Amino acid sequence: MPRDNEDNKHGTRCAGEVAAAAYNKYCGVGVAYNASIGGVRMLDGSVNDAVEARALSLNPDHIDIYSASWGPEDDGKTVDGPGPLATRAFVNGITSGRGGKGSIYVWASGNGGRHVDSCNCDGYTNSIYTLSISSATQAGLKPWYLEECSSTIASTYSSGTLGRDKSVASVDMDPKLRPDRICTTQHTAPLAAGMVALALEANPNLTWRDVQHIVVMSAKSKPLEKETGWTTNGANRKVSHKFGFGLMDGEAMVNLAERWTTVPEQHVCKTNKMAEDRVIDPTLGSEVTVTMNVTGCSGEAREVRYVEQVQCVVSLTMVPRGNLRLVLTSAQGTQSTLLYERPRDTLSSNFDAWPFLSVHFWGEDPVGVWSLTVTNAGSTKTAKTGNIVTRLYKLSGKKKYPL
Repeated sequence: MPRDNEDNKHGTRCAGEVAAAAYNKYCGVGVAYNASIGGVRMLDGSVNDAVEARALSLNPDHIDIYSASWGPEDDGKTVDGPGPLATRAFVNGITSGRGGKGSIYVWASGNGGRHVDSCNCDGYTNSIYTLSISSATQAGLKPWYLEECSSTIASTYSSGTLGRDKSVASVDMDPKLRPDRICTTQHTAPLAAGMVALALEANPNLTWRDVQHIVVMSAKSKPLEKETGWTTNGANRKVSHKFGFGLMDGEAMVNLAERWTTVPEQHVCKTNKMAEDRVIDPTLGSEVTVTMNVTGCSGEAREVRYVEQVQCVVSLTMVPRGNLRLVLTSAQGTQSTLLYERPRDTLSSNFDAWPFLSVHFWGEDPVGVWSLTVTNAGSTKTAKTGNIVTRLYKLSGKKKYPL
């Protein structure tokens, strides 16, 4: 029962899109019409770390999927993420939620496209624990609000240009509050959560990492290839900074879920911390590259031969910070842009051990030389980099999966 202030409608619209009953007489059927859905009042009041943590850890053995489209401002200059309590809630969710199979956190990748924002500066989408989902227009193009980044795992259809592209139909405001607002055809959100619910309905034993693999393996790049920027990684998977591995496919996800074998235990291989003081020339386009020989923790119990996510933890200073472009290149030659320049980020703030995430190396063998290139992508003052750290890989087991 949200306050009727013309703003508290998003949750109601999401609920209808995900789980509206089959054969109802109103606005449309939900993607997962057998699902049960509930709302958590979080944003309708003051929000802090404790409030977020309570929302992310509400009834973790009853709730399978948490669908979220909130986070720091998409203003092109903010760098922020979960606090210590919310971070602990994520960890508790994936380790003990759903009876130990792990809570599923589905996150919208951001709406800051008009401000040239980067979803890798949002610590909620830029997390190994969340499925970061981007959007595509009805025509399979990049919508005006899309943020490009390397943490996006896949995309779903959403709204595009008003008057040209269709939007999603769903239930709207409580008819007791506004009888004329029972339905809307202007919604833009969580098809992904509905499709994940269908996969769990087909196979309730899926772990949180199983779901990530199913999303990657079933996503389709072809419907979105009118947009440029697609590359093929070392595991022969097409991937994009705009759309991740492509458009989510509910039928393909269900088919995979029905015959899925649980993935091996996650292995986490941490590289050594590498700290160097390097100066970036103020000239436009000047670069600094640091390299690291990665063993994949060969011979150890945590040995990795199949990459899932890669976290590159970076500390550096640049004035202004928005001039930075960071590109990580894997041992197999795949280039992933961890950060695009953000013209509105004119602050003199730095990155202090910020964990940039990329899913673009999914399926690759990590062994070999990796490089991180830091570029001054704008004409500004001299900048000095501090401890450039490439230290934390979030990876899976030794063998490739049978599917």
